Amino acid sequence: MTNDKSRASLMHVLRSGLLRIVPQLLAIATAFLVGALVLIATGYSPIDVYSALIMGAFGDVYGVGQTLTQATPIIFTALAFLFSYKSGLFNIGAEGQLIMGGFAAAIVGISFSGLPAPLHILLAVLAGALAGGVWGFLPAILKARFGAHEVITTMMFTYIATYLTSYLVNYPFKAPGWVAQTVPIADSAQLPRILPPTQLSVSILVAVAMAAVIYYILQKTTLGYEVRASGLNPSAAENGGINVKRTMVLALILGGALAGIGGAGEILGVHNRFIQGFSPGYGFDGIAVALVGGLNPLGVLLAAILFGALRSGGMLMTRATHVPLDIVVILQALVIIFVAAPHFLRYFVRRRSKA
Repeated sequence: MTNDKSRASLMHVLRSGLLRIVPQLLAIATAFLVGALVLIATGYSPIDVYSALIMGAFGDVYGVGQTLTQATPIIFTALAFLFSYKSGLFNIGAEGQLIMGGFAAAIVGISFSGLPAPLHILLAVLAGALAGGVWGFLPAILKARFGAHEVITTMMFTYIATYLTSYLVNYPFKAPGWVAQTVPIADSAQLPRILPPTQLSVSILVAVAMAAVIYYILQKTTLGYEVRASGLNPSAAENGGINVKRTMVLALILGGALAGIGGAGEILGVHNRFIQGFSPGYGFDGIAVALVGGLNPLGVLLAAILFGALRSGGMLMTRATHVPLDIVVILQALVIIFVAAPHFLRYFVRRRSKA
C-alpha cells in the first residue's frame, strides 16, 4: 500500500512538472520557428543550419561534453537568480558574484602547495562560495537597511567585480606574458575531468546536486517557506512572524554563494587559472535560463542544457553552413523574448502595485 501511494505521488509530481513546462516548450518551439523565418529571409536553409547546430551540440561525445561544460556555470547562476527571485528580489548580479568566486578560488588554488587534493579543492570551492556570498551580502544590506533597489546595486557590484579583478589580474597577480591571467593553480586544486578530451569536470555533478538541494530547501524546509512567503506577499509574511528583511538578505547571500561556486568550478575545472573575461556572460544567461526553466530548480537543468547546446553547437553550425555566429545570439534572444517576457512583466507589475 505504501509503495502504491509513493508511486502515485511520484507520478503526480511528474505529471504536474510536465504540465508546468508545456508553455516553455511551446515558447521555445515558437522561438525556433521565428528563427527559421529569419534564416530564410537572410538566404540560409533552416534545416541545414539547425541540423548542424544539433550535430555540433549532441552529435558525438565531444559535442555532448562541451554542451554540458557550457551549461554548468549557467546552472549555478540560474539557481542564484532563482533563489533570490523567490524571495522577491531581482538579483542580476550573478555575473559579478561568479567572477569574484572564480578569482577567490584561483588565489586559494595558487597559494597553497602540498595539500591533499580533496582538501585543496574543498578550500578553493569554499573560498569561491564565500566571495560570491559576500558579493550578494553587500547589495542585500543596502536593500534591507537603506531600501536601495537590488537591480541597481547588484548591477553596480558586477561592474565593481569586473574592474577590480581586471586590475588584480593585470598587476599584482599577473602571470608573465601579454595575457591578463594568473599563474596556473596547483595540480592538487584542479577538478577532475570526467569526459576527456572535453573540458567537462565534476563541477557538473555539483551543479546537479545544488539544483536538487535548492529544490529541497524551497519545498521542504522552513527557510524555503519563508523565502517563498516573502516573495509572494511580504506584508502577509511579516504579519505572520517572518522577518522579511532577514530572509531577503539570506536569499541574496545564498544566491551569491551559488554563483561563486559556479565561478570556482570554471577556474578549477576548465581554465585552471583565472583569466580576465573568462565568463562570456554566464551570469546574464542565468537570468534567462531561470525563467525559461519555469523558475524551477529542476527545470533550470534542462534550460541550461538548451543554452549550452546553442553555445557549443553554434561553432560547428558556423563552420558547416557559414552562418554568422550572431544567429545563435538571435535564437537566444528569441527564446528569452517568448519565454521570459511574461515573467518580467508580472514582476514589475507586482513591484509597482507594492509601491
